[in-house]
Amino acid sequence: MSFFKKFWRNNKLFILFILLMSVFRSAVADWYTVPTGSMQPTIKEGDRIIVNKMAYDLKFPFSKFSLLTTGKPKRGEIVVFESKAADNRLIKRMIGLPGDTVELRDETLYINGEALNYQITEHNAQQLFATEQIDSITHIIRIDKDKSDQLSNFRPITVPVGHYLVLGDNRRNSADSRVYGFVPRHELKGKATTIAFSVDYDNYYLPRENRFFKDIYSI
Repeated sequence: MSFFKKFWRNNKLFILFILLMSVFRSAVADWYTVPTGSMQPTIKEGDRIIVNKMAYDLKFPFSKFSLLTTGKPKRGEIVVFESKAADNRLIKRMIGLPGDTVELRDETLYINGEALNYQITEHNAQQLFATEQIDSITHIIRIDKDKSDQLSNFRPITVPVGHYLVLGDNRRNSADSRVYGFVPRHELKGKATTIAFSVDYDNYYLPRENRFFKDIYSI
């Protein structure tokens, strides 16, 4: 008996498990490690985010080819995408859909001429935190006052067909559509849904107890 036949006979269940798990992570769901603070306070460095890869497309495993469109991104959702402009995988909040006119004026977002609803929750000399409501989703944004305000404004801009405008919740500390431009539809990888777990880089990589399987939209 050849080595390969013997290896297959002795390990076929394990091999099939690895193959099926790889297909699952490629086409159905995966997790994403967050390396930066661009989505704070919603997402922290060290969070492991579960991503629903079937939220918008059913893709052929191990490829970018879409077999079927399964849904459309909605304003307020957190999306993961492979940015060619940034040459990196990014995670940001969906703000502008195709055809929307979006403006940022002194940290306040306007979509199709209407200002979003804000409620300040914390305000001190260094930082400002506020809830921001976009359609049915309410989340918290962070503004670091010691950071440059060059990203705090942009003139009204219309999102082109087949593209999206995304922003980080950490508004003065996020490289998003204000830096890299609109996100093409084909770059979307999926919708972030849950924090599987989180490790604290500043505390010996110990897990954060309050972030196990946390719904990302309830934070």
